[in-house]
Amino acid sequence: MGVVQGRRVGCQTYTWEMLGKVWLDRPDDLLAAVAAAGYAGIEITDTMIGRYAADPDGFAGALATRGLDLIAFTFASETGFTRAGEVAADLEMTARQIAFTARFPGAVAVLGSATVTSGGPREEKFAVAAEIYNRAAALGAAAGVAVAIHPSSHHETLLFDRDDYERLFALLDPSVGWVPDTGHLIRGGHDVADALATWRDRIRYLHLKDVDPAGRWAMLGAGVCDVPAVIAAVGAAPGFNGWLVLEEESDEAAADPARAVAINRETMRSLGA
Repeated sequence: MGVVQGRRVGCQTYTWEMLGKVWLDRPDDLLAAVAAAGYAGIEITDTMIGRYAADPDGFAGALATRGLDLIAFTFASETGFTRAGEVAADLEMTARQIAFTARFPGAVAVLGSATVTSGGPREEKFAVAAEIYNRAAALGAAAGVAVAIHPSSHHETLLFDRDDYERLFALLDPSVGWVPDTGHLIRGGHDVADALATWRDRIRYLHLKDVDPAGRWAMLGAGVCDVPAVIAAVGAAPGFNGWLVLEEESDEAAADPARAVAINRETMRSLGA
């Protein structure tokens, strides 16, 4: 229990985003559901921020009203940050998102890794992505914002198995952080403990997701993820900020996202968090 106690527990809004357009431009509904479930913070995406995209002060007020912190602002590009001809445009967008994040002290600006890469040979995409991630980290440093990348195991992801991680991370400046995601790591065939140890210096916070033995999304604690062991491992990382962010993509979440995230919050309470 000791490795779980004292950690801050947050919720990622992709649980709603995966359900499609019905939840677009309803950020206040998301904040209300997350607060009602007893979370301390939220990680929201550029898709779900809705009307607050141009109103960081308004979003700060909405968070404060519900007693929530912004853990991270996560954004993506339709290029997957992998198209050489769009580097300048991707960085212009990234600069705007970092400026938004800078309104929230301690929040991390997170670039989502490619779920659908641009056309052409896959092996050529790593250098493009690395250039964008490295330059994004420099933009973040100038704004006082930590920058990290988040992996995926969906579609044509650039970061899937260990070879992908080794190839990309070797090209990244040490200032580029990483948000390990237990579900994506397991689906990518990683030894989770080994991955967390190998790239521990890049860890900024943790995404907790679970999968069953076949790699299908499962409610937290109902799959193969050893949650206490993972939390203990990231707790030893020098750059870990203490946030445990729960992200749910299971069938239960698709049926009732608010109920699913509330159940996951209870699961973490049973572990002492």
